[in-house]
Amino acid sequence: MANYEKMYDLFDLALAMQETSEGLSLEDIQQKYNVSRRTAERMRNALMTYFPQMEEVSTGERTKRWRITERSLNSFISFSAEELAVFKTAIDKLKQSNLKDKADTLEKVEIKLRNLLKPEQKNKIEVDAEVLMKAEGLALNPGPRIKLDKDILNTLRQAILSCHHIKMNYPAVNTGNIHTYKLIPYGFLYGQRNHYLVAAHSDGYDNGKAHNFLLQKIKSVEILPDVFDSSEFDLQEYALESFGAFHEEPFDVEWLFSAEVADEAKNFIFHPKQKLIKNPDGTLTVKFKAGGAREMDWFLYTWGDDVKVIKPKDWYEKK
Repeated sequence: MANYEKMYDLFDLALAMQETSEGLSLEDIQQKYNVSRRTAERMRNALMTYFPQMEEVSTGERTKRWRITERSLNSFISFSAEELAVFKTAIDKLKQSNLKDKADTLEKVEIKLRNLLKPEQKNKIEVDAEVLMKAEGLALNPGPRIKLDKDILNTLRQAILSCHHIKMNYPAVNTGNIHTYKLIPYGFLYGQRNHYLVAAHSDGYDNGKAHNFLLQKIKSVEILPDVFDSSEFDLQEYALESFGAFHEEPFDVEWLFSAEVADEAKNFIFHPKQKLIKNPDGTLTVKFKAGGAREMDWFLYTWGDDVKVIKPKDWYEKK
């Protein structure tokens, strides 16, 4: 174990020497790794063997400092498509939460990371990351955390990225009996209460329409050799038909917020294509088109008597 720890310390030291402009002294190495001066000298000398471009920094002081020139370690650093996709997801979340300054900062970091990619890797990883982003159709609503099987999620992501059909064991809606389905996996929708796999039946069931499957109810997943064309389905457009992740036929929605909460309500993004109207009496009208009456009910409940449903007109009669 000690040898592995020494190897880790050397690699960590190499990264630290690349990140600093003023360089590191032997004293810095001693303090950082809690080692003797002799050991610090050995660590420095070992890095000089592997990185002959290490240079002594002139600081005008008696203490000597060393650093490794910029980008010398880039060949050792790599990123996966999933890691880059997570950055894009976080950036989009911040933007949709009206935190543009933080989104801009994170976007700058993401650009720097992309610049570290090797040219031969860059195109493929960026394309794969874009595919994963499209597959992660996030509905940005707060809610409880749902326990999901990491292995199942990873298998689903692999199938989506490689455009392969899957075989999935899943309980039937009416009986609860486990059935085996062959599906075309398009992506995920993360909602306020539940998270879903969006997929169509491989045999064309229900005219090839996409259906939502609860991620937490999936028992097992197997990737099949059959492939599909990902361009035939737009998950983002599908998600825009929903409020949260509860998908149904879209309908016209109009809510009226009282003057007391209008300023608070106008800061919410209820739907990406919403229209906000500030009325002369201080109230706020919100209009959009989407399905998901159940999730709308859950959300409207939190506003109490400060919101009224104008459309659909028969909203309260249905409830």
